[in-house]
Amino acid sequence: MPKVTIATFNCENLFARYRFKENFHPVEADGFTVNNMAFEIYEETEKRITAEAIREVNADIIGLQEVESLEVLDRFHSTWLAKNPYPHRIVIDSQDPRHIDVAILSRHPFAAIRTYRHLRNAKGNTRLFSRDCLELDFEIGGKPLTIYVNHFLSMMNGRDESHERRKEQVEGVAKIVDARWQPKNYAGNFVVLGDFNDYIDNKTALGGLVNHPHLVNVVDRLPAADRWTHYFAGEGEYKQLDYLLLSKQLAAASPGKPAIMRKGLPFRAAKYSGNRFDNVGEDNPKASDHCPVAMELNLK
Repeated sequence: MPKVTIATFNCENLFARYRFKENFHPVEADGFTVNNMAFEIYEETEKRITAEAIREVNADIIGLQEVESLEVLDRFHSTWLAKNPYPHRIVIDSQDPRHIDVAILSRHPFAAIRTYRHLRNAKGNTRLFSRDCLELDFEIGGKPLTIYVNHFLSMMNGRDESHERRKEQVEGVAKIVDARWQPKNYAGNFVVLGDFNDYIDNKTALGGLVNHPHLVNVVDRLPAADRWTHYFAGEGEYKQLDYLLLSKQLAAASPGKPAIMRKGLPFRAAKYSGNRFDNVGEDNPKASDHCPVAMELNLK
């Protein structure tokens, strides 16, 4: 069976910002300028560590969250990942007011790409997805694989206050999965992954996916104390916010366990006592406030 390692990683603010030279005016130059003089990766030291985390995980396909644009992803890749390249990259702009989108880095070509950025919520008064549900098809060693990359509404303004919007987004992804896979009796290799921005308890908004009868949350294969992927300093909480949900067929064929890579976390996340990358600080710099989650899959 062909093997492929997939991962999800909220790379936290993979931005670029304009740093204009003195007396340089982009409007007078040509109306809109993106070039080496004016366009630089924001927080370069942090992004160097972010790239080190990606290299450490060494996934064949990695779904990213919080990427500003394809131009930024290309610049990030060419600057720090070109020695271990991901030639296939995609970002589709969505509606997030901070301009943070979902993305894919892949060593395998895309067979098909589908966006759901156009979907509306039930009331019809806003977009359903803050940052899209990006659907990608691959063919690897003659076997198909479909990946859904997600980044649901955050809990920044309160978990309870954001619950219903996040729940609607979760159920929207479940409907997308059902529409494609129910006619096939859910037989196939598919993965729903991403930063779900919620954790599992009796108040979770994630039930539509983590309790889906045809999806398997493989992070549950780890001991409960080892499942956390994020540290929130404000409440001192270690929670799982990042998920790999495999189709039953794919989970049955892939009996291993996922790996959660924490070397890029700041030292304030004291529950992790292992090695960290060079230049990681108490709060900053860091790879991200999230950990990459990766797993090797066997494609039937």
